[in-house]
Amino acid sequence: MDLEVLNDSSESEVGSYFVANYPPFSVWSKNDISAAIEAIDSPAPTDAKGKTAPLGLYLHIPFCRKRCHFCYFRVYTGKNSSDIENYLEALATETALYADREALKGREFDFVYFGGGTPSYLSGDQLKRLIEKISKHWKWDHAREVTFECEPGTLKKSKLEAIKAIGVTRLSVGVEHFDDEILETGGRAHKSAEVFRAYDWVREVGFPQVNIDLIAGMIGETQAKWEDAVAKAIKLDPDSITIYQMEIPHNTTIARGIKDDGQASPIASWRQRRAWADYALCQFESAGYVINGAYTVVKPERNAGFIYRDALWQGADMIGTGVASFSHLSGVHYQNADKWEGYVDPLNRGELPLSRAHRVSDRERLTREVVLQLKLGEIPVDYFQQKFGEDILQVFAAPIASLERDGFATSKGGKVSLTRAGLLRVDALLPRFFDPKYTDIRYT
Repeated sequence: MDLEVLNDSSESEVGSYFVANYPPFSVWSKNDISAAIEAIDSPAPTDAKGKTAPLGLYLHIPFCRKRCHFCYFRVYTGKNSSDIENYLEALATETALYADREALKGREFDFVYFGGGTPSYLSGDQLKRLIEKISKHWKWDHAREVTFECEPGTLKKSKLEAIKAIGVTRLSVGVEHFDDEILETGGRAHKSAEVFRAYDWVREVGFPQVNIDLIAGMIGETQAKWEDAVAKAIKLDPDSITIYQMEIPHNTTIARGIKDDGQASPIASWRQRRAWADYALCQFESAGYVINGAYTVVKPERNAGFIYRDALWQGADMIGTGVASFSHLSGVHYQNADKWEGYVDPLNRGELPLSRAHRVSDRERLTREVVLQLKLGEIPVDYFQQKFGEDILQVFAAPIASLERDGFATSKGGKVSLTRAGLLRVDALLPRFFDPKYTDIRYT
């Protein structure tokens, strides 16, 4: 699994460190697809107050101008206009197939997320037609948050106006870096000039929330270039900034070069990446941002919250649509087929394209919320006592004690709080909370 990345070796290992869900995806199975179907066709569970969990919708737009060398998502770079139209038709069909299912009757979307790939790869007209088809069955007029991911080089002012017109409240711009050589070496499709041009349009159109992404430790990174990138991000003054540390997942161009060709890792050590991330956090704090989790800083007076993130990490339901998308519904994880034909063909037959699933046990549900919410930097003991009837200080006494012993966390005042050192390596620490049967297996 190699998630416990605590060493400071000069080279970076191939593998995923980012914990996005629990239990690990590798234990999800096609044998549990019946559990997903049962969840979809059964009334949604309610809590003690008779309320169902918040409901979200994820729409995967898998098209990109180029594949980044560090990308492991299901994306396509060579599809023609006919292929794209066929995919969007399948996506609209999939959302329609959910409309009358028992678990979703009478429920409104609390949040919507357009992810990718590159949602902004679509033209304004394509986006408009997609929303018109989805709106025959689903609307998100009452959603508290609608997020849309963008690649700067795909944007025009008219397209941004079309994006805002569908109700987008948060625009997330995949800047990653401002150095053209680093962007090109990493396989990014855009250059820095496109970032500044697009950002001016973004502000002119006037989205309520604007986020930019940065990645610490891309190929070719230096201290001077990183300091310059952080300074330029501050000058843009976005409402929030997300800072990820570069990793080398399996099935990426970089990983294949290391494993198949015997190349040395081109990525800086974990120690260096953590130092760069820490530098960014310090600079952003000095500029008036506050830390809002392991990867995010926000301008508090302008931040409307992160509904998508917080709702999911507190057990919300989410219908994931599109190729390879993940869903969580009524205590069942499941995923769509991760290949084009496997996704499109069932939908052409009027069937959901499910490929694997996992029914989450009560203990797994507790662990899932603990590990995901710990990525926020602290977890309140009373939340878990009230929701699960469990004292996490007892249930997870051993991993919490180990974090305290290693200087990564403190436990006092009814909270388990990460230190800065713990926050900077949180994903490497989370497997300490995993059930033993899930600790020595591949994560994805």
